[in-house]
Amino acid sequence: MRSMVVGVIGGAQRGLKTSSVIASRCHLPVPGRIRRWLCFAGLLLLAACASTPKHPAPSSVLRPPPRPTPATPVEAPKPTNAVLAGVRAGPSIESLGLTPVSAKAALAAFRLSCPALIRRTDASGLTRQSDWVPICTDAATRLDVDGPDFFARWFEAAVVGDGASFATGYYEPEILGSRDPTDGYDTPIYRRPPDLVTTTSASGGKQWGRMQGGQIQPYDDRAAIDAGSLAGQGLELAWAKDPIEFFFLQIQGSGRLLLPDGTVMRIGYDGQNGQRYDAVGRIMRDRGLLGPGQLSMQGVMAGLRAQPDGGRALMEEDKSYVFFKEVVGPGPLGALGVQVVGHVSVAADPKFIPLGAPLFLTMDKADASGLWVAQDTGGAIKGPNRFDTFWGAGQSARTIAGGMFAHGCALILLPKGTVARLNSGGGGYGGAAAQR
Repeated sequence: MRSMVVGVIGGAQRGLKTSSVIASRCHLPVPGRIRRWLCFAGLLLLAACASTPKHPAPSSVLRPPPRPTPATPVEAPKPTNAVLAGVRAGPSIESLGLTPVSAKAALAAFRLSCPALIRRTDASGLTRQSDWVPICTDAATRLDVDGPDFFARWFEAAVVGDGASFATGYYEPEILGSRDPTDGYDTPIYRRPPDLVTTTSASGGKQWGRMQGGQIQPYDDRAAIDAGSLAGQGLELAWAKDPIEFFFLQIQGSGRLLLPDGTVMRIGYDGQNGQRYDAVGRIMRDRGLLGPGQLSMQGVMAGLRAQPDGGRALMEEDKSYVFFKEVVGPGPLGALGVQVVGHVSVAADPKFIPLGAPLFLTMDKADASGLWVAQDTGGAIKGPNRFDTFWGAGQSARTIAGGMFAHGCALILLPKGTVARLNSGGGGYGGAAAQR
């Protein structure tokens, strides 16, 4: 019986410890119900020990209890937006310790996001367009405003779901490219095909594909496109020298082509084929092709190059394929149509954070911690508190982004009064499709 008591209480203590870690990262108190449950479980089992009879019943009386039929576990449906995931108040903005430098950079990015914030329908259900008008007006008219004071004046911190966050990194790659297929530049970079269309799914998300019989179907997958399904249609925007480097540029969604004449051609995302994205690094890890220390982008690239076919078969297991357009002017551009900024912009799921809103990350990697602004989306960035941090261009950005795997807590900065309104049943704009 002692072992049973210790086991149950130990399990409760482990649960309490886990809750304490999440609560400390999210600046929230440990829920009292967990402490009450722990005490109740201990007292109940101790009472059972005390009432154990000194003289057990004869063995003939004892019968093994009937074995219950195991119930089929019912998985709870995953929340489809932030409101359904649950929203709680976080700590005060003043307690976050915003620095003038980081707050100034985030405020500059927030100003760029404002036009979209006040015209877009918020798919997260958290905010209304009118919530952002006074904040954006103040940001636009008071250009000398102090960054930390601005965020403390207008915002409150909120936790969506349990707040437990996971962040990766992306950057703007620079790869060798050419406008013509010459001198070893033989990997085509395709424009968006004219028959590639997008519609809104029943869940409010985007669907990419080709219309067939009045229904949208996934477009040609990576293997078909690599085999030449789009060749000869005049869709080649440019040509890459290294297929592996181009594969990772597709994952990043934008990049720079270093042309043979020394000039630079910037290309940006212009749609995808609607096929499922599968991380090639995860595929290689599961097959034992990568060791524990090779899960960075650099390690995956080296593993692909070690394959007899140059990694082509593995890359084609990721059926998703991204199309590009030439970007002239400032860039790269995020999902809001504004320039994303290294160390400031982050990709998020618009169903769980309003695109354009600030957020504060407390992570186990110092690089990823601090104030960010949600200005982009990503095919693999789905669900609450899942983020992709942007690091700019160059070798340093490539190194940081390629090795970025951070865990911690996310706080979303919302207009003051939002949490109280949502929890009182006031509701948000709720559930409409996000627009890229």
